[in-house]
Amino acid sequence: MCYTIPLAASVAVSIVWGVRKRPEVWWLNLLLWGGALFGIVDHIWYGELFIVTGSLASDLALGGVITAVVFAAWGIALALTRISPTLARYISAPKGQ
Repeated sequence: MCYTIPLAASVAVSIVWGVRKRPEVWWLNLLLWGGALFGIVDHIWYGELFIVTGSLASDLALGGVITAVVFAAWGIALALTRISPTLARYISAPKGQ
């Protein structure tokens, strides 16, 4: 069930993206949905999609770590664009936005 935390964060950031159409939020949204999708695919692969084990707290903690790592990667990417503005062209608004 570790995918539930990144999935909840993905939904929350999608709502924020609907209100504030900023390129940085769009990238965070993509990263979080990717993390959630990876977790779901992993659980389907092992036949554990809806299995709640005795270690639910541990599973949710793992989801929190996954979400924190996604946020950290996003923060590092944003920091790099501030250090080197030429990298900022890769974090621009998607076409049609």
